[in-house]
Amino acid sequence: MEDHIAKVLLTEEQIKAKVKELGQKITEDYRGKNLMIIGILKGAVVFLADLVREIRAPLKIDFMAVSSYGRSTRTSGVVRILKDLEGDISNYDVLIVEDIIDTGLTLSYIKENIASRNPASLKICAIFDKPSRRKVKLEADYSGFVVPDEFVVGYGLDFNGLYRNLPYAGVLKPEYYQERDKHENPKPNTGKGK
Repeated sequence: MEDHIAKVLLTEEQIKAKVKELGQKITEDYRGKNLMIIGILKGAVVFLADLVREIRAPLKIDFMAVSSYGRSTRTSGVVRILKDLEGDISNYDVLIVEDIIDTGLTLSYIKENIASRNPASLKICAIFDKPSRRKVKLEADYSGFVVPDEFVVGYGLDFNGLYRNLPYAGVLKPEYYQERDKHENPKPNTGKGK
């Protein structure tokens, strides 16, 4: 699997250091608050697991699963909730944890959906950010790394369900996604990830 990676963008050590830093900042900001972490499945699982172990404050965890990509390399723009939250989040200080902010379309929908449920506060934490692909105005309140406009996998990011378990973030070699992309997206592939 690692021979599918063209180059490593962020090492395991760099990511661990950033997650620790984010955890410390969130601990400071949410001390004495009613923190609810909402992870966006499946990509945020790796980051969320590491992040919550760095937060030194009481918290609860819930998950949402949404789909806007299917098996394609491009978002369809249509968001479907596959798994909703299990409980009432009103009066919680909610922190959405996501793997990457790309176009922002999916996360913007999720943020609006969660905001409609009357949380005490609502913020976003993402380990990766690809602002060059943004289609809506959306920024993370807690952000890890800006990544280039390349097909990034690892540390939760996938292609066709693979590579999430890599402990680093790397660029996938084009031959591993272009063949599928040709069949599913007749337009020329620009090598964009999530």
